[in-house]
Amino acid sequence: MNRIHRGMALAMVAAVAVSACKKKPETVVPTNPTTNTPPPAETCNAACRDSISRANALRDSLVRAAELERARAAALEAARNTVTATIYFEYDASDIRSDARSALDSKLSILRSNPGLQIRISGHADERGSDQYNDALGQRRAASARRYLTDNGIDASRIAIVSYGEQRPAMGGSDENAWARNRRAEFEITAGTISTP
Repeated sequence: MNRIHRGMALAMVAAVAVSACKKKPETVVPTNPTTNTPPPAETCNAACRDSISRANALRDSLVRAAELERARAAALEAARNTVTATIYFEYDASDIRSDARSALDSKLSILRSNPGLQIRISGHADERGSDQYNDALGQRRAASARRYLTDNGIDASRIAIVSYGEQRPAMGGSDENAWARNRRAEFEITAGTISTP
């Protein structure tokens, strides 16, 4: 019985092959792979043109989606950089300078639009002065930055502060250039995420 089934299967395959040979082959006009242009209009029927239009529309929508995703990622990165931007202080001072005020104002808009976002502000000092004095100065600097944010509507429970005094210099050296870089408050996101505008 196996031979009968095999014989019938071979006969069916032969019949299909013979019938396929009798059909008129379709003319296929390939696209030019180097220019990616569609076949000439005279050889492309309506279905072909519709297929090409759909493919082009899909390609365009994928390109737009990729561009939007890149723009979204860039906006999120810019917002993250704004929130974490360092502010600087004058020697032996914890008052907010005008450039620091502008940086804090930029942080405010992001913090307002992302109420789940929590931050930590760390205060730092340069190497001059005692450890205890610089720890206290770093604390005053962090508290001053927090006060600016809370005075402008950000809930204090969202902002932790810490002082590192002179323990974590941003720049080594014993000159004004290094000292100016070390008199700072740094910002870190500790909870929540930034959403796109």
